[in-house]
Amino acid sequence: MSQVVLPGSVIGVLGSGQLGRMFAIAARRMGYRVHVLSPDDDTPTGQVADVEIQTAYEDLDTVAQFARRVAAVTFEFENVPVATAEVAARYAPIRPAGQVLHTTQNRLREKTFLRRAGLPVTPFAAVRTAADIGGAAAEIGLPAVLKTASWGYDGKGQARIATLEEAERAWRSMGSGEAILERWIDFESELSVVAVRSAQGELACFDPITNLHRHHILDVSSTPADVPPHVASAAIEIARAVMTHLDVVGVLCVEFFVTRNGDLLINELAPRPHNSGHLTINAHVACQFEQQVRAVCGLPLASTEQLRPAAMVNLLGDLWAGGEPHWDRACALPDVKLHLYGKREARPGRKMGHLTTLASSAQAAVARAIEARRRLTAEATENFR
Repeated sequence: MSQVVLPGSVIGVLGSGQLGRMFAIAARRMGYRVHVLSPDDDTPTGQVADVEIQTAYEDLDTVAQFARRVAAVTFEFENVPVATAEVAARYAPIRPAGQVLHTTQNRLREKTFLRRAGLPVTPFAAVRTAADIGGAAAEIGLPAVLKTASWGYDGKGQARIATLEEAERAWRSMGSGEAILERWIDFESELSVVAVRSAQGELACFDPITNLHRHHILDVSSTPADVPPHVASAAIEIARAVMTHLDVVGVLCVEFFVTRNGDLLINELAPRPHNSGHLTINAHVACQFEQQVRAVCGLPLASTEQLRPAAMVNLLGDLWAGGEPHWDRACALPDVKLHLYGKREARPGRKMGHLTTLASSAQAAVARAIEARRRLTAEATENFR
């Protein structure tokens, strides 16, 4: 049995964005101390951590010193260099392990791993040279989506292509590096399942979440998901299989396409808490971040039971275009929860926070959340009740 890291101990976090912030809040609520390391300072995580260390991830001597001072390490985004995770693992258990990070950092490695495990993925082909594009297109068919193999998120590093000429231009615009061509899926909806696995192999999954994207960025999430029960059950079983095959200790999110005929295809994996799972903070017995703390520290997992239907809307930097949003107007709705991330600069497309609403149904929660967000920038002359 793995050693338990008891409350009062120090947990180290690699990465310092909003996911680390919400993890640190959950950890401190449970009595842990938190140290964070990233290239930035006054970060969302650093603002609530006990210690914030600013250094490059490639500064392996400082990473080693950081890991010596903590009882366990986790990461809050998947683009931490594998070498950084390997050095940290010499001095403290890192969860999920570096091999999970290595697999999920690269779309080709990730999709190949899933396909070999017999799990349903979007059809894909590798593109490493200009000569590969024609063969990949013939194998996958057009239209398709060309994506960089590494470092893409929120729609960055990908393009929908309908012709070979478009594919060649897109590949050059992405730097002519390793890429993946995926079949275009005319999907019915998008789902995510946030799963957690303990060091003892205990598995738990939150029920599926329906996701709507805008400009490739998650816009609205809601649960219970608007899918038939057999689809929801299948999504959970696939997520459980992914966790077992990858040998994950910690939290991982599986993102799915639901096709027009009800089939599930894995779009991508996130080896950490996920944007769609933020609503678990208010809607569930224990949120995804508490589950991450428990898994990282070797504690038993908590319940994933949902207390009420819920929805979440992202708050992007665009909302600040006309000045500070009117927080009082959204907060005037008693079933709205405001979460801001402490980022110093609001930029278009940048995730600055989110709103969560609870209601009698997922549909009612979505409507309430969208209304609350609308109020942030609505004219003061409107009558808010």
